[in-house]
Amino acid sequence: MTLFRIFLVAALGVITVYTAIVIANHGLNLFPAFFGDMAGMGWAGQFNLDFMFMLALSAIWTAWRNGFSAGGLGLAVVAFFGGMPFLCIYLLFLIARTGGDMRRVLLGDARA
Repeated sequence: MTLFRIFLVAALGVITVYTAIVIANHGLNLFPAFFGDMAGMGWAGQFNLDFMFMLALSAIWTAWRNGFSAGGLGLAVVAFFGGMPFLCIYLLFLIARTGGDMRRVLLGDARA
């Protein structure tokens, strides 16, 4: 569990710094580049499409874990648009709240 938490903190740190540099150099206008690559039907577009489905999977899991409640659906939207930073923070929060019980982290308290 310690290595997993270290990974989450490291991933959060790296993606935060990388994102800050990209924003500083290119601004916040992500969507034309993201969808433009997909429209180009190249490898960058394939990666973006794959990544978008991973974001959707993260959002669906987040909503499901929270019983598709209003709060869970709100978190799902944040998961989809927040990507890895959201998932790292959310998993670290859940690990702390559940005492590291991965059944409760992954399934939620009601299902575990």
